Amino acid sequence: MARKAISTTQAPGAIGPYSQGVEIGNLVYTSGQLGLDPATGELAEGVAAQAAQSLRNVQAILEAAGTSLDKVIKTTVFLKDMGDFTKVNEVYSTFFNEPYPARSAVEVARLPKDGLVEIEVIALKQS
Repeated sequence: MARKAISTTQAPGAIGPYSQGVEIGNLVYTSGQLGLDPATGELAEGVAAQAAQSLRNVQAILEAAGTSLDKVIKTTVFLKDMGDFTKVNEVYSTFFNEPYPARSAVEVARLPKDGLVEIEVIALKQS
């Protein structure tokens, strides 16, 4: 199967040698998205705002690939502080509906640009 890179100006550009997303077969994989505003390159203020912006960035990449948050089957949430889990959950629940995607959430020592949260997803292509 051929891999196709996904790119959109509606999400922050890659800050390294990677794609914003990759489509292969009927799956789309996004790279981890920080809570960066794509227009300014600045992090949103606070973990809730960063989580919301991260998910808007994921949504933009999925839309560029021809799919949507409704087709997400797996998410991974990276948190600078697991103490923020409840705040991120509150935001997360406004982006996804039942049946919710499978999810992992892990605390990490540090995120790029000293972000507080980073989210990546795997989604099905819309048929």
